[in-house]
Amino acid sequence: MSSSGTQAHPEGDLGRGAPGVAARGRGPNRKGDISQEDDRAPSAGWGAARSVTRVVAKTREPVRGPLAVMKMNHENGGFDCPGCAWPDDRKGLHLDICENGIKHVTWEMTPKKTGPEFFAAHTVTELSEWTDFALEDQGRLTEPMVYDEACDKYVPISWQDAFNLVGETLRGLESPHQASFYTSGRLNNEATFLYQLWAREFGTNNLPDCSNMCHEASGRALQAALGTGKGTCDIHDWDAADLLIIMGVNAASNAPRMLTTLAKATRRGAQVVHVNPLIEAAARRTIVPHEFAAMATFHATSTGTMNVQVGVGGDLALLRGVAKAVLERAETEPSVLDTDFVERHTSGFEQYRDLVRATAWPELVRQSGVREEQIRELAERYMAADRTVISWCLGVTQQDHGVDTVREIVNLLMLRGNLGREGTGPSPVRGHSNVQGNRTCGIDHRPAPQFLDALDEVCGITAPREHGLDTVTTIKAMLAGRVKVFVSMGGNFALAAPDTDAVMAGLRSTELTVQVSTKLNRSHLVHGRKALILPCIGRTEKDVQASGDQGVSVEDAMSEVHISYGMRKAPSDELKSECAIIAGMAQATLPGSKTPWEWYVEDYDRIRDTMARVLPGFEDFNRRVREPLGFRLTQPAREREFHTGSGRAEFCSSRLPDATRPKGTLVLSTMRSHDQWNTTIYSDNDRYRGVKNLRTLLFMNREDMREHGLKEFDLIDITSHARNGSTRSVYGYRVIGYDIPSGSVAGYMPELNILCGLDDYSRQSDQPLMKHQLVTVTPTSNGATTA
Repeated sequence: MSSSGTQAHPEGDLGRGAPGVAARGRGPNRKGDISQEDDRAPSAGWGAARSVTRVVAKTREPVRGPLAVMKMNHENGGFDCPGCAWPDDRKGLHLDICENGIKHVTWEMTPKKTGPEFFAAHTVTELSEWTDFALEDQGRLTEPMVYDEACDKYVPISWQDAFNLVGETLRGLESPHQASFYTSGRLNNEATFLYQLWAREFGTNNLPDCSNMCHEASGRALQAALGTGKGTCDIHDWDAADLLIIMGVNAASNAPRMLTTLAKATRRGAQVVHVNPLIEAAARRTIVPHEFAAMATFHATSTGTMNVQVGVGGDLALLRGVAKAVLERAETEPSVLDTDFVERHTSGFEQYRDLVRATAWPELVRQSGVREEQIRELAERYMAADRTVISWCLGVTQQDHGVDTVREIVNLLMLRGNLGREGTGPSPVRGHSNVQGNRTCGIDHRPAPQFLDALDEVCGITAPREHGLDTVTTIKAMLAGRVKVFVSMGGNFALAAPDTDAVMAGLRSTELTVQVSTKLNRSHLVHGRKALILPCIGRTEKDVQASGDQGVSVEDAMSEVHISYGMRKAPSDELKSECAIIAGMAQATLPGSKTPWEWYVEDYDRIRDTMARVLPGFEDFNRRVREPLGFRLTQPAREREFHTGSGRAEFCSSRLPDATRPKGTLVLSTMRSHDQWNTTIYSDNDRYRGVKNLRTLLFMNREDMREHGLKEFDLIDITSHARNGSTRSVYGYRVIGYDIPSGSVAGYMPELNILCGLDDYSRQSDQPLMKHQLVTVTPTSNGATTA
C-alpha cells in the first residue's frame, strides 16, 4: 500500500502539509544548471580555503571571523568547535581547525538577526513556503517568541511568561510521561546535567537524543562486549597504530581534522584501509591546512592505502570473512592469534571460532559484495600489523544489524589481542561536538540503575526507574496522543528524524512544542497548538552570570573532557545561556523543588561540584577540567578490566544475517554532502563528489543505470518499501552515475529521510535504518527523462 502524504517533489510544495525538505529554492533543476565533475582533487587544502573564504564573506565578518577561528579548539582561553567530536590536538596545535568547523562557527556569527520585526512581517504559513536555507539565512534569533494562533504568527513573550507557560502546561499533564525532552548533541555537559535532572525530578526518563539515530548501536554493542558504551582509544593510539581500518565514514566531510591523523599515519608507513560503498575524498589524498609548505606547493599526502567497496549492509560479512582468514591461518601458524589474551581475558571464543569456520566463503562473498581475494588481502594486512585500531561511523550503525556488526569489530580485534594495548582498540567516530558528553552526563532513556541511585542520593530526588521513550517511540507516542509536550534543546527534529511526514504530524498533534535554538529552522514552523522559540547564546559567545564569565565543558569522541569559553558578545542582550533557560523552565515546572536552580546558574562551578559527586570519573571536576587540555575519563576496558557479567570481554556468535536484496530492489544509504552540517545546508554543492547545484539526486552504479534504462541526469522516482508493506516515494530526482557497488545507491539526507518509515528501525538498536533502505527506482512518473 502507499502511505498517505509521503510524496516529495524536488520542485515541491513547501506548504504546511508537505515535507518541505526536498527543495533548496531553485525550483526544478535543468540539466544546464547542474553538473558532476571529476571528484579526485585532494581533500582540504586550497579548495577548503576558497570555500571558507566564501562563507566568511557571506557572513560579512572579515575581521571577527578569522579572529574567532584563531581561538577555536585552542587550549588557552579558546572555545570548542560546535561541529564534530574529533579530539583536539594534544600538543596544542594553533590551527587545529577544518573547513566545516569554520563554516559552522561563521554561520553562527552572522550579523543578521531574526527579531520581532521579522516575525511581525511573516505568518507561519508563509514561512512554511520558504526553503530551509532561506529560514536559517535570516540570522540569529534575538528574543523569546510564542505562537499566536489568531494571527498565525510568532509574537514576543517575556522570559518569565515563557517559563510559566512551560511549567503550567507540564503540571497540567495527566502524567509526566506525556512529555518528552530531546537534545541534539551540542548541549554542553553542565546544561546536559541540569536538563536530565529537570526531566527526572519531573518524573520521566523520556530523554530521546540524536544518539538514538546515530550511535545507539555502538553503545549497546560495546557495553555488551566490553562493559563500556564507549571506544577504548585515544588519539595517541591512532598515532601508534600499524593499521587503521576506517568503516562507514567520509572523514573529509564528517570529521575533517581526522585527515591530519590519516596523513601522518601513511607518512610513517602505517596501513590505512577505508571500508565504504563509495571511495570518498578522505580515502585518497589531503593537503593539511596547517602545514604551510604543503599548502604553498600544493603537496598532497595520501590518506589511504587500500579501499574496500563493501555493499550497503555487507560490513558484517566482510569482517567475518577477515576473521575466517585469520582462523584458517591459525591452524598452521597458531601465533597469529593472541592465545594468551583470548584465554585470560575473553569468553565465548570456541563457539565463535566454530561459527566462523562453518560459514562458507561463497556466502561471505555474496553477503558482503566483496571478492574473496580482496577479503583475504585485508586479512593479510590485519595479520601483518602488530597494533590495529578499527573505527566506524553511521555507515555501520544505521543498519538493521548494526549491533552485531560492531560486536564483530570487537571479535576481530580480540583475536589478535588488539585491546588494552597502545595503538589498538575500537574507536567509534562521534559526529557531533558533545553527543558523547550528553550520554555520559545523563541523557539516556534507558539509564543505568547505579546512575539513578547516585542522582537520588546526591540531588535529593526520586528518579523514575522505568525506561523512557527514544526518538522513534517519541514520534509514535506523539501521533497516538500519548506525548503532549515536546521540548527540544537544539537541533532540527522535524528534518533530522525519520519518516518526515509522520514526525511533522506528530509535532503538530502536541499541546506544546518548545524549541531552544540559535536560528530559525523548519522545526519552529511545525509546532504544537502552543509553541515557544527560546533563543540561546552560541558556544562562541560569552556566558556572563552573577559570578562572572562562565566556561562550559564538553567530551570528545575519545573521552577527553575540556572546558570552553566564548569570546564574543552575544548578538542580543535578550539571549540566555542553555543552563539559564533549563533552570528557568525547571523552576516554573517544579515550584516546590529543593534543587537550587538559580544558585546553580549563578556559578557553573556549583553544577560541576554536584556532577563530580554523581558521575564516575568526574571526581575533582573543577580542578581537572581547567588543566591544559582537560582530562580523560577513566576507561576500565582500556586497562583490560571488563565490567560484563563474566568479567571478561565477550565474543559474540550471532548468525550472519541475510543482507542481500530482493530481486528488482536496490539498497539505499543516505549521507551528507560536503557543504552541509547535519540538517544545515550551506550550498547545493558537494565539492568532494563533484556535484554542483543539485541535492535531489541519487548516486547509482553505471551498470545498474543501464539495466534500468537510465542515462546521466535522467529524472527518476524513488520508492522505499517498508517492513509493514507501506511505500514512500520522492519524484523528479536526478540520477548520477558513480563508483558504487552494484545494487547499492546513495543520496542526501534530510531530503531522503522521508523514505525511512517509523517501522523501519533496527530491532537490535532501535535506530532508524537511514543507511539500509530497500528502494526501487523508475523513470520519473511524468514520462520525462530530461529537462
